[in-house]
Amino acid sequence: MYNKFQEHLKKELAEIEAAGLYKNERIIESPQGAEILVKGKKCLNFCANNYLGLANNPELIKAAKEGMDARGFGMASVRFICGCQDLHKKLEQKIAEFFGTEDTILYAACFDANGGVFEPLLGEEDAIISDSLNHASIIDGVRLCKAKRFRYANADMADLEAKLIEAKDCRFRLIATDGVFSMDGNVCPLDKIYELAEKYDAMVMVDESHSAGVVGKTGRGVTERYNLKGKVEIITGTLGKAFGGGVGGFTTGKKEIIDMLRQRSRPYLFSNSLAPGLVAAGIRMFEMMSETNELQDKLHANTDYFLKRMHEEGFDCKPSESAICAVMIYDAAKSQQYAAKMQEEGIFVTGFYYPVVPKGEARIRVQISAAHEKEHLDKCIAAFVKVRKEIEG
Repeated sequence: MYNKFQEHLKKELAEIEAAGLYKNERIIESPQGAEILVKGKKCLNFCANNYLGLANNPELIKAAKEGMDARGFGMASVRFICGCQDLHKKLEQKIAEFFGTEDTILYAACFDANGGVFEPLLGEEDAIISDSLNHASIIDGVRLCKAKRFRYANADMADLEAKLIEAKDCRFRLIATDGVFSMDGNVCPLDKIYELAEKYDAMVMVDESHSAGVVGKTGRGVTERYNLKGKVEIITGTLGKAFGGGVGGFTTGKKEIIDMLRQRSRPYLFSNSLAPGLVAAGIRMFEMMSETNELQDKLHANTDYFLKRMHEEGFDCKPSESAICAVMIYDAAKSQQYAAKMQEEGIFVTGFYYPVVPKGEARIRVQISAAHEKEHLDKCIAAFVKVRKEIEG
């Protein structure tokens, strides 16, 4: 059988490559940072989720090493069978304190957190109303749940209200949204979402993966941005972006919700506990976040500067209140040409195209970091100008 299937796959892969849409993984030969080594060449990295520049932070590396020295390399079991360490409970407490919530549950990744949050809580009598641009992990999590599914246009409050009215006879209603939509960089209108949730007796779930550490004066995410800290029922997030760039996810929120997830959430029940080194670094990271706001301030200043200069140079960039700057190219193959030529200029970026973004909306997603200095931003902008002239003429 595989011979036939192999030929089928080869044909499809050849078609993807012929269309200029084949994804080649690039190999980094250095620690993650503002400057990285790719094939022996130094590049400025503008496509990492390293928003606060903590991926190679000495304090986090030290904490991880100390965590391994004190608690070992791995847990070698799931929590309901073998329990967890004191470090895991401490990190869960730190996350709850950071977001102003009641309790937290750790996962191997936020993909697991989103995959495991809906099914244990909602059933056939209930409804999930989900933003059309939500992350794939939310979409997959919703698919695993038997609740009725409603989809509203991105950040469209009139459409959300219409879907809430449509779901009015359901037992429980949950609105699910990204805090920051990862392809466009726009922040969800959580204030208006919360008003509608109050009006139609619904709950709210927010994925803060791209907003935690970034959005809000002190980086507490969209709940801080809209003065709703502690009011949203469910927040999911990751340690793999602004919070050090390792791995690990979490769900934080109302105590009873977290308790039910501990009883029934399958990715939690059947996945190993996070490694002690990662947990120890996570604890230190949240301590650092409470000690100073320097990194958030620098990130916000960097993002404002980059967008202002790109607009002055005539580039079409989507509005953004996050650290994600979508430079619109529109043509899929051309977005790959841009990315390749930018790398030749020493700028590491990625072109996104269908099915990651809608057809005809290909773009270069530039991700700003607190690790970037002004000269890094200027070099990136100058490279965009040069490459545009080479491609567009």
